[in-house]
Parts: sequence; C-alpha cells; structure tokens
Amino acid sequence: MPVALVLRHLDIAHLGNLEAVLIGHGYDVRYVDVTVESPVDHPDPDLVVVLGGDMGVYEKEANPFLVGELDYLRDRLAAERPTLGICLGAQLIAEALGETVRRGKTVEIGFREVTPTEAGLDSPLRHVAGVPMMQWHSDTFGLPSGAIRLASSGAYSNEAFALGDYALAVQFHPELTADMYEAWITGGLDELAALDIEPDDLRRDAIANGPAMEAASVAMFSEWLGAL
Repeated sequence: MPVALVLRHLDIAHLGNLEAVLIGHGYDVRYVDVTVESPVDHPDPDLVVVLGGDMGVYEKEANPFLVGELDYLRDRLAAERPTLGICLGAQLIAEALGETVRRGKTVEIGFREVTPTEAGLDSPLRHVAGVPMMQWHSDTFGLPSGAIRLASSGAYSNEAFALGDYALAVQFHPELTADMYEAWITGGLDELAALDIEPDDLRRDAIANGPAMEAASVAMFSEWLGAL
C-alpha cells in the first residue's frame, strides 16, 4: 500500500476533506508533527503532503524545525518525488526551490475566487474556476524557477503552481471542512478583531460556499493524485 506522509504544523490544521480522497486512492495516511519529529525519520514515502500552520517560513529562529523541514523538501523535490503543499506548505515548497517567502501587502481571509491561468485550466486547477475558495494567509513569494503558475487572485499572483506532474502547491485551503473552519475562527478571534473581520460573516460565507468548494476541491485532488 502506498504511503502518504503528512507534515503537520498545528493540531487544527489537518487533511480535512483530502484525507478521504487519499484513502480512496489507496494511500496509508501517516501524520508527522514536524514541530517535534523529523520527517527524515520515516522511510521515503510515496507522497508527502505539507499542511498549513500559524508561523511564517521566515520565523526560523522561533521555529527551528523549519530548517530541517526545508532541507527535507529540497532533497525530495530534487528527486522529483510527489509532493503537495497547502498554504504554509506551498510557501515551504517555494522557499525549498530557492524563492524567499515574505509578508505580503494584504491579508486574505475568507472565501475568494482564484483565477486559473491558461496552464491552470489545462490542469486539475480547472475544477476551482469560478468557485470561491477559502483563504487565510498574508505571506507571498515569487514563482520558483521551472515552476508553472496555475492560478492567481486579485491580491497575489502565485496562488498555485506546479512542477511537472510531481509537485503541486496552493496558497488557498481546498482541504477545509466546516469543523476545521469553525476551529480556525474560534482560535483566530483576536486576529480577526484586529483586522475588523466579523466572525459571523465568515460563518455565513462558509454556509453559502462550503459545499461547492469541497466538491471542487475533491475533484482537483482526485485528478492530481490520479496522474501521479
């Protein structure tokens, strides 16, 4: 049975709807809390999924585990091994490929459409076209050398990119479920208040957009996994 090793940075940031998709494709799903355990300690998995977190890639002094995680991803990507990154995971992939992750000019929180590029429309990203996707980030990066931009948003040009068929990175959160979103809202009340974002507005948007987002996300994940 193929193994999907999931690099986790935060308890409330997990696979969400992606877990059932992975299991449906025959994967044995194994989590690693990278804040306390190195992924190097595990045999070479068939797939690595790098999840989100509440730290920035540039906060290595406060989060020294990021240094080893980046080294692990550099080696894996150099070997063209299947890798999927979501939000912080996408940022880690970008930095592992030589880009610098930095604070952006604006915060993206809530449901917003991302626009697939021409290449994106010819990829699994086509499933999210016209569907509001959940965002919760304020960091950005340049497009890594050799990568193909697959989607952008009104605020950021690199919402998704790919390296061949083996690596996919997305800034938005296609894995999100209703329970996860509620946990994030509850845990982020201070941040939302500072940004003058009303939690109940986010909840209403989730009710309106969540089902379509999950359907599009499952289709996107399934097509990408099927091509590995």
